[in-house]
Amino acid sequence: MPELQLVDVSFRDGNQSLWGATGVRTRHVLPIAPLMDRVGFRALDFTSSTHMGIAVRTHREDPWERIRLTRAAMPSTGLQFISPGFRFISWELAHPEFMELVYARLVANGIDRFGVIDPTNDPDAALASCRQIREAGGAEIVAALTFTISDVHDDPFYARLAALYAASPDVDRVYLKDPGGLLTPERAATLLPALRAALGDTPLELHSHTTIGLSPLSYLTAAEHGVSALQTGCGPLAGGTSLPDAQRLVANLRELGHTVDVDDRLLGLVAAYFRKMARAEGLPTGGPSDFDAAFLRHQMAGGTMTTMRRQLAELGLAHRFDEMIDEVTRVRGDLGMPIMVTPFPQIVISQALANLVGDRRYDQVPDQVIRYVLGRFGRPARPVDDDVRDRILDRDRAREIAAEPPPLPPSELRRRFPASLSDDEFLLRATMPQGEVDAMVAAGPAQRHYDPDLAGVLALLRGLAGRPSIPDLTVTKPGFRLSLRSRA
Repeated sequence: MPELQLVDVSFRDGNQSLWGATGVRTRHVLPIAPLMDRVGFRALDFTSSTHMGIAVRTHREDPWERIRLTRAAMPSTGLQFISPGFRFISWELAHPEFMELVYARLVANGIDRFGVIDPTNDPDAALASCRQIREAGGAEIVAALTFTISDVHDDPFYARLAALYAASPDVDRVYLKDPGGLLTPERAATLLPALRAALGDTPLELHSHTTIGLSPLSYLTAAEHGVSALQTGCGPLAGGTSLPDAQRLVANLRELGHTVDVDDRLLGLVAAYFRKMARAEGLPTGGPSDFDAAFLRHQMAGGTMTTMRRQLAELGLAHRFDEMIDEVTRVRGDLGMPIMVTPFPQIVISQALANLVGDRRYDQVPDQVIRYVLGRFGRPARPVDDDVRDRILDRDRAREIAAEPPPLPPSELRRRFPASLSDDEFLLRATMPQGEVDAMVAAGPAQRHYDPDLAGVLALLRGLAGRPSIPDLTVTKPGFRLSLRSRA
């Protein structure tokens, strides 16, 4: 059997799925990066524009610096940036020339693999992004087939899309991206052979979340049907709403006769590091997920469900949860069956909530829903219901949004900032509040050293430092003595 490779998602998708995208900082990445470089991963799903924004906003860290430092620490493994192609950090549409600059700076800082995901599976939009990335110097471009279940998204639909990507010189690999974890082993057994036939020599990868417990089994089916790489998480950053656990998957694949060329000892050390980090930082861990058939209908990921429950409770509508699920399903059908991957869950849920609390469906329509119907987020696989489209667009606010000016090119945006600003800082300031970037700059270089085993000791020392009644402290153990004295 052909050798299978692993793509690790711990830093990006594992962190996003289980730790709210905020758990990983630069100091957490650098100590383990050299070890991860030697495990045998084909690549790391490393960052996205969302994660770069969170680095600035939440941690006051320069995301460009994080990429550079990680590349220096692991020169042999691909670092992936995932992009929808039409935006960077902000959800506002970006000018094509702006995205060209984004890709050029990502390459210059150390990103060599790009995952391109158009949330509507629009091949024209995705291939345009692939061309931009290639021109910017992207070494490996992986186009996504975003999986969902509907009467539109059948095997021939995905096979046609795969054939278009395989014919492009700007696509090196294709991956089936299953954000809802909806791919069953039975569907994998028909869909993956259809994709393989359409792709020819173009390699195929699989990315499927463990939200309802299907993907560990679907991965084993995928290994029998020509998939060359499987995307996984490590230790506490696997399972739950993340992706299958690398160690368990490798063991299962080998039991079935497959070859996976990774260093088991180093893989175990990586998982152990993340477990220690989770304990030290008080972060949750993934684990086995029970099957929930309702997900096949509403297709909302676990994190989205949690947010929706909280919103209903805040409005005193927790008792209407089942009605809300039904309305989400109806709205998704009205809007042409958008795939429930960012930003579409937020768009569908906001409209469903407006319908639930309003006197009449679509009396109130959020701006992002209007932008979706206007085509600002791409072309849906099925047209929006005609009556719903008319109701949404026949209002003053829709006409105002339709008349919004197009996004500005970088040359126009640069006039707002000092000429001496670097390209990297310009891209942050053009897409984020200035105060957030100012705070990042003022904070200086990110911390680079971290040892989860010292977390308890450091917490103790920080606590004691805040107690002026303890001017001196001595810690001793065999072969070790630490004396601290207050300067006050």
